[in-house]
Amino acid sequence: MIGNATLREETPQDHSAIHGLLVAAFDRYGEAGLVEALRREGDLVFGGVADVDGVIVGYAALSRMNAPFAALGLGPVAVAATLRQKGVASALLRWSFAHVQKDQWRAIFVLGDGAFYDRFGFRPELAAGFGTPYAGPHFMALALNGALPANEGPVDYAPAFERL
Repeated sequence: MIGNATLREETPQDHSAIHGLLVAAFDRYGEAGLVEALRREGDLVFGGVADVDGVIVGYAALSRMNAPFAALGLGPVAVAATLRQKGVASALLRWSFAHVQKDQWRAIFVLGDGAFYDRFGFRPELAAGFGTPYAGPHFMALALNGALPANEGPVDYAPAFERL
């Protein structure tokens, strides 16, 4: 399936379709409102989409985090229900991570399922020393461009996450 998809950065013309995908994927408006707030507040650094024949079927958001070094938070990530388990999310995430790795970012943090995210290199032990309300086995980090520049300190998602 993923062979038909175009992976690209979101454009303003995609915002309505992304909103609809997020509402459908999460069966609520919270994540769609979160992405809108991240955009409005200038904290959304990168939004990647998977597009099949002009239809947005996947989305991954990377937003600025408060951390001791340049770090991003991953989420939300969504794929259309009919295309789940077909490699769309994996391809979109790998492409998105490669895109932001070209910049100054040193890490990506995620709060999620280790069975899914460890295939990308996310590790809870990399995030264990950081002080955050999300600490625990589901809070993981991925080092970009070498080792993490610090192993401890406060980290938190952009303010919009607090309103989710």
